[in-house]
Amino acid sequence: MKLNDLKKESPAILIAEDDPDDRFLIEQAFQEVNLSNKVYFVEDGEELLDYLLWRSKYADMKPSRPKCLLLDLKMPRMGGREALREIRQDPDLADLTVVVLSTSNSDNDRGYCKKFGVHEYMTKPDSFIKLLELADRIKKICT
Repeated sequence: MKLNDLKKESPAILIAEDDPDDRFLIEQAFQEVNLSNKVYFVEDGEELLDYLLWRSKYADMKPSRPKCLLLDLKMPRMGGREALREIRQDPDLADLTVVVLSTSNSDNDRGYCKKFGVHEYMTKPDSFIKLLELADRIKKICT
């Protein structure tokens, strides 16, 4: 979706993912499981907060809040952990459904995310077949 389209349609799912290959695979998996919701990508935690708080390039557009956020924890500039903390501290965003999709399987990351009310924590799969299974779970959570 192009940035200018945000004025016309609001995405149902916002995905914060810095890796272009992962973005492509997620998008392909969503198409395979027939996810009909609009999807919009941001590339790091700062852009994520800019989008959600209508700052920077999103200030004049004021896009609608997404129904669901798919969040990577390890991103440049501002990581997902920091962005999650800020989201949960904002009363307007505190009830946003957040699903973490991360390469990390550490108990520390899982505990942190649980503390900040993540709906579900998913580890990035090592095959497209497993990604399709996760995409189907995400579809059920976010639609």
